[in-house]
Amino acid sequence: MKRLATIRPSNLVILSILPFIVYLFTMVPNYRRSISAIVGIETGAATLLLDCAICVAILLLGSFWPFLRRRGLAGEGRWRWLAFLAVIGNVALAFALAARGDVSALAASIVANVLDPSTSDLVAAAVSPRQLTPEGMVWVSAQIARALWLYAALSAVLALGALFDLTAARQSAIGRVAAWGLTLLNGALLAYLLLAAHLGFAAGLFTTLRAGIFAYMLAAVLGLIWAGLLHVPLHAKTIRRWAIVCALAFAGGTVLSLQAHTTYVLIGSLDKRVAIVKGTPKALVDTVRFGQFEGGSETEIGLRSSASNEQALALVAAGDQVSGALVPAAIAPADQPVLWQTSFLPDRFRLPATFLFVGGILLSLLTFSAHHHGRHPLSVCAEFFIDTVRGIPMLVIILFVGLPFAGALKDVSGGTIDMPNVLRGVIAIAIGYSAYLAEIFRAGIEAVPRGQVEAARSLGLNNWKVARLVVLPQALKIVVPALGNEFIAILKDTSLLSILSVRDVTQRMREFQSASFLPFAPFNSAAILYVFVTLAAASLIAQIERRYDVKGH
Repeated sequence: MKRLATIRPSNLVILSILPFIVYLFTMVPNYRRSISAIVGIETGAATLLLDCAICVAILLLGSFWPFLRRRGLAGEGRWRWLAFLAVIGNVALAFALAARGDVSALAASIVANVLDPSTSDLVAAAVSPRQLTPEGMVWVSAQIARALWLYAALSAVLALGALFDLTAARQSAIGRVAAWGLTLLNGALLAYLLLAAHLGFAAGLFTTLRAGIFAYMLAAVLGLIWAGLLHVPLHAKTIRRWAIVCALAFAGGTVLSLQAHTTYVLIGSLDKRVAIVKGTPKALVDTVRFGQFEGGSETEIGLRSSASNEQALALVAAGDQVSGALVPAAIAPADQPVLWQTSFLPDRFRLPATFLFVGGILLSLLTFSAHHHGRHPLSVCAEFFIDTVRGIPMLVIILFVGLPFAGALKDVSGGTIDMPNVLRGVIAIAIGYSAYLAEIFRAGIEAVPRGQVEAARSLGLNNWKVARLVVLPQALKIVVPALGNEFIAILKDTSLLSILSVRDVTQRMREFQSASFLPFAPFNSAAILYVFVTLAAASLIAQIERRYDVKGH
């Protein structure tokens, strides 16, 4: 009974109806198919799950043994022996796995989803879920065998230093380096496996969990930044310095806008299509296409793309399909009539000038508001961000970041920065929830007694040390329940990422429902799955609250 008293009542209710839920998902065909599709269970899931469990067990032994080691070095003999067994177990299992060499199914599934089928010959084309070709399987099997032996050998070398540290009377430099090396090696591999690698035994569920975890971590970091900016003090010369920065921004924008303009002319006629050279500014292209210039056509004008100005002029001279061209005025033939002429600032000057003018206006507004209210401009900026973002629906933020913002970033970077849809969604959710987390952190910071801050400063601590050593440790304990609530909310709002075609639980549910035309089974299965995930998160948060005795503070 005492054990039952420690279980949350909501979890007891779930446990009481768990047999019915198990029956529903194992014996009822529609629900069995629904949960399999929604969770993302792929072919050979049992083998993938077994391989993943073995790898996780090995990496856990190598990742968490330092916690046992620390207690062992503190004088507790039992923990020293547990740390010793963890190191030995990690190395022994690593060599056993290398000798067995039978995790190629998991490795093949991961590699197949890392490579692009359109550019790699190792991935079978037009196959879903992705699979490797026979040649790809042979290559992956050979590579994973080498990697396993390399990991086992490296673990053994590091383990020798770690064991020397355990058996020595005091810590040594060799033992410390080996301990950190073993921890980083296993921790990095474990983090990749659980947080990044494709896991075909539950691909949809892991997509949801990973998106929620990464979005929460990024939102927490951003929230701390906004909360910290809210408390930036105003110094005597702050407003003057910001005013100088504003003036420099306007001056720089003015200098760039006065640079030499580029002149383009539309030559030839509009009887046929118009040749447009690749790289021509889109605004000019649209102006020509829709005839939005003096003497332009009322109907849409056909365009023909050309690789260079010389090719465009050659097409006009040939006259087969092209009768006009939009080219720089400097190379326009004298014998061709000019239909339209325009000049504009080149992108290398226009974009930075626009950025400087817009940035100067925003900085001017922040500086004026800061001067008027006696606050730091960064504090005003953080407050504006928090108030604005909290007023925008999360779906709008996801659509804005996922579509126009990501597209503009790709265009500006010349295609170098092309974020995947999952990353776009994670950033969008993090931006939206960082405003709420900032208010939570602000409340926790203000709940710390002011006298403790003044006492810390009287001891000679600067603002950074006061925040890190005095304010944040107490503030985080106070806001643990609220932070946990936001984590649950983020887990649920990952369902909105399906609007970006992220194949999480919700997107897979919609795909399965559209293919099966089942009215209730997919939706009920997804709802039950979300309930289990959020209840698990709530139980974890409750454990953290009890660990830090939040109610007692």
